[in-house]
Amino acid sequence: MHVLACYDVVADSRRARVFRVLEGSLRHVQKSVFEGQLAAGRLSALVAALEAELDPSTDTLRVYLLCRGCAQAIV
Repeated sequence: MHVLACYDVVADSRRARVFRVLEGSLRHVQKSVFEGQLAAGRLSALVAALEAELDPSTDTLRVYLLCRGCAQAIV
């Protein structure tokens, strides 16, 4: 599946850890945006690793799953 992940993390140290987690699985396309192909089982592990780094009171994470047609239509 094609995955688009974006985040807003307040603390620099947490932001760097989130970046490293995403960098290991997806392609960095903008400052806080990553995208790429992931197997379904890998997605749940990635989200769990990211949630472990976030402070839910101040940080946000959005993960979008794109269908094949939608992924091919990215401009």
